[in-house]
Amino acid sequence: MVGILMIEIKQDKNLCIGCGACVAICPDNWIMDKNKAKPKKTKLNEIGCNEEAASVCPVQCIKIIKK
Repeated sequence: MVGILMIEIKQDKNLCIGCGACVAICPDNWIMDKNKAKPKKTKLNEIGCNEEAASVCPVQCIKIIKK
């Protein structure tokens, strides 16, 4: 039996500078809220554009965990 891959998004909100790069790259799952970015969902079955959103973050406050 093959397990289902779970993707978890962790964000250090204190490090977020609100540049909006993640929102521009991945508007399906990232929004701006009170001058900070935040994910709409933190647990996903598919990574989608979230990995690219994490890679463009200038302060590297987004971590993708594959379980």
